[in-house]
Amino acid sequence: MTTEEFEDWLRRAESNLHIARRGRGEGVFLEDLCFEAQQAAEKALKALLIHLSGDYPRVHAFTLLLERLQQHVAVPEPIREVVELSDYAVQIRYPGDYYPVSEEEYERALELAERVLRWVRSQTGQKREGP
Repeated sequence: MTTEEFEDWLRRAESNLHIARRGRGEGVFLEDLCFEAQQAAEKALKALLIHLSGDYPRVHAFTLLLERLQQHVAVPEPIREVVELSDYAVQIRYPGDYYPVSEEEYERALELAERVLRWVRSQTGQKREGP
């Protein structure tokens, strides 16, 4: 994959984070915003894998993404906490049998996604933020 593909993935991650941050309003579920935060973190990690190895696994599993990254860079514990977002990838994004997301959980999802994007930028020399 190319540098352009890496940048495309990172821009999409930033777009998801932008939606997660600013999507609140009438009729917007915190569950959906947490899904956007999860997507931001997932796409950012995949962008880093593209940057480091030219490829990424086509999965939604943070544990696998982190294992692959560990083959190229040391992944600090605060970044590994991103696995907390895993439930937002599938389970929470559809109506069903789950507990509603609290304001604190939403804030934590944003914090984790922002942390991952900052770390990915630091690993790749990217300075800008935003879609």
